[in-house]
Amino acid sequence: MVFSSLIFICVFLPINLLLYFIVKNQAWKNAILIISSLIFYAWGEPVWVIALLFSSVFDYFNGRNVEKYRGTSKAKFFLILSISGNLLILAAFKYSGFVVENLNSIFNISMNVPRTNLPIGISFYTFQTISYVIDVYRGEVKAQKSMLKLLLFVSLFHQLVAGPIVRYKDIEAEIEDRNISLEGFSEGVNRFIIGLGKKVLIANTAGEIAVIFLGTDYDKLPVTGAWLGILLFAFQIYFDFSGYSDMAIGLGRMFGFTYKENFNHPYIAKSATDFWRRWHISLSTFFRDYVYIPLGGNRRLQARNLLVVWFLTGLWHGASWNFVLWGLYYFVFIAAEKWFLGKFLDKIPVFFSRMYLIIIMLVGWVFFYHTDLSEAFRFIGVMFGNAASFTNSEVSLVFRSNAVFMVMAAIASTPIIKKLFEAVRNYTRSVMGMEKFMDGVLKPVVNIAILVVSIIFLVGQSYNPFLYFRF
Repeated sequence: MVFSSLIFICVFLPINLLLYFIVKNQAWKNAILIISSLIFYAWGEPVWVIALLFSSVFDYFNGRNVEKYRGTSKAKFFLILSISGNLLILAAFKYSGFVVENLNSIFNISMNVPRTNLPIGISFYTFQTISYVIDVYRGEVKAQKSMLKLLLFVSLFHQLVAGPIVRYKDIEAEIEDRNISLEGFSEGVNRFIIGLGKKVLIANTAGEIAVIFLGTDYDKLPVTGAWLGILLFAFQIYFDFSGYSDMAIGLGRMFGFTYKENFNHPYIAKSATDFWRRWHISLSTFFRDYVYIPLGGNRRLQARNLLVVWFLTGLWHGASWNFVLWGLYYFVFIAAEKWFLGKFLDKIPVFFSRMYLIIIMLVGWVFFYHTDLSEAFRFIGVMFGNAASFTNSEVSLVFRSNAVFMVMAAIASTPIIKKLFEAVRNYTRSVMGMEKFMDGVLKPVVNIAILVVSIIFLVGQSYNPFLYFRF
C-alpha cells in the first residue's frame, strides 16, 4: 500500500484514525498502530511480514543483552551479532543476486540464485534496528523492555517502507506516552496534504513527461532533449521522495510522533557537500554517525573514510554498479571540496556555485536512472554534444507545452513559497483578524483544494510509483 493511493487516503487512514482516537488507553493505541502497520506492510506481499517480525525480535533480544552485559565482552558480542546478522539478512535479500552475477562474469561460471522480490523497506528498517542496538551499546538509550513497544518502533507504517530513517532515541519518549494536540494534528494534516500534492501533482507529472526522452533511442535524442529529460527526472525524484517524507512526517504528527526533517531544499545547494546536508538527511547522518566518525572521521585516514561512506551510500540504494558509481561520483566531488574546491566555491558568486551543483547533480541522476552503464555514458555523451542534433521539433513542443509546469516545479523546489507565506502571515499580524483568516480559512481552503485535485488526478492516473520503495 502506498500513501498516494485512494485505498489509503479514503479507507485505511480514516479507519485507522477513528480507531486510534476512540480508545483512550495508551497500550490499546499502541496495539492499534502495530496491527494497522502490519496490515499496511502485508498489503502487497504478506510473506515479508515474517522478515520484519524476525528483525524486531532479533534486535529486541540483542538490545536487552547488550544492556545486561554492558561493559563486558559479551555486550560487544551481541552488538556484533546484531550488526552482522542484520547485514547478512539484508545482503541475502538485496545483494546475493548481484554478487553471483559478478562472480559468474569474472570466473565464467553459471551459478544461479533464485530471484525473489525485495522485501519493501528492508533497507530502512534494517538501519533503524541497527542504530537502536548501537545506541544501547553506547549508553545513549535504555534497552526497550517491552518487545511490543520495540515492534511499534520498527513497524510504524508512517515511515516503515521509505523512511525517513527514524532513530529510536528520537521517539523513545513518544513510544511511552504521546500528547496529541489539535494544533499538532492540524499541522500533521497540512504536512501530509503538501506531500501528497508534491507526489501526485508534480512528481507523477514530471515522470510522465521525462519518459519521452529517457530510456529511448539515444542515437536520435538531441542535446536539448537529454538535458530536458534529466531535468524532469530530477524534479520527479525530488518531489517523489520529499513528498513521501512530508507525508510520513505529517502522519507521525497526526498520531503524536515527531520525526526529523529529511529534506531541506537540496536543489538550492552551493556544493555537493551542501547538497548532501540537505538531501535524504536521515541517511547521510546515519552514515556519518555510525560509519564515518567511528572510522576516524576527519581525524585520520579521511580519504579512506569518505570512500567507504560513499561506496556504501551508493550500494545502499541498489544492487547494481550504476548505484555504486553514483556514490563514488559524489565521493570525488565531496573529497575535492574538502581539500581545495570548497574554498574556491566560497569565493565565487553564489549563482556560479549553484550552477556548478546543478550540473553535477543532473549528471549524477543519469547514473541513478540508468542501470545499464553503457546507456548512462551514451546519455551523458548526448548531453555534452555527441548527438544527432542540438534540438528538434519534439523537444520544442514538449518544452512549450510544459514550460509553466516546469517553472512552478522549479519554484516549489526552493523555499520561495514558504518564505512568501510567512512574510504575508507576519504582515497580517498587524491587521485585526487577518492572521486568524490566514490560519483558519485560507490554509484549510488551500489544503482542501490540493487534496481534491490530487484525488482527481489519482482517479485518472495509472502512473503512480514511489521511486524509493525499491530501496
